[in-house]
Amino acid sequence: MSVKIRWAIVALVLVVAGAIAFWPRDEEKPQAAPPPEPIKTDLPTCSRQGVALETMQGLKATCLADGGVADVAQAFAGPVLVNVWATWCAPCQEELPVLAAYAAEPGAIPVVTLAVESDQTTAIAMLTNLNVRVPALLDGDNSVRRALKVPAILPASYVIDAQGTVNFVNDPRVFKSVADVRRAVGQ
Repeated sequence: MSVKIRWAIVALVLVVAGAIAFWPRDEEKPQAAPPPEPIKTDLPTCSRQGVALETMQGLKATCLADGGVADVAQAFAGPVLVNVWATWCAPCQEELPVLAAYAAEPGAIPVVTLAVESDQTTAIAMLTNLNVRVPALLDGDNSVRRALKVPAILPASYVIDAQGTVNFVNDPRVFKSVADVRRAVGQ
């Protein structure tokens, strides 16, 4: 075979390959994945009535009760006790049942929890196993954590008053009893 014929074959192969590469196709567009099924829980809803917290305007979190998007400014409308926790945090596991017991008392201010650095399924399982039934949010992107300026060590609690003043609870750092919670809320 001569050199001219070889080059002609190479050129023909390249032209055919280019035509195939650029030939329009009637490809089916990939279908969008259906939204995930909401996780069924017996947690209370995250929606609350009251004056929305201005410093949290525009922030969203996942409501663990139904997997929906919750308006954090409304969920944190004061007066409210906000507790930030994570599934890997041992002191959080001890404190959450104390907060639930406080929330069940007559005259208690609402308690809303905020899970961070955790996934939805594990957070729901932990609350269920601990028998904690308070409104619970999941901060998937850490935007709420940054807005609250949550310290690196968890748990962390905040009392937000009716005027929207956010007060970090430093004494005690971890609630060991309902009386601890009452004292912190009363200060």
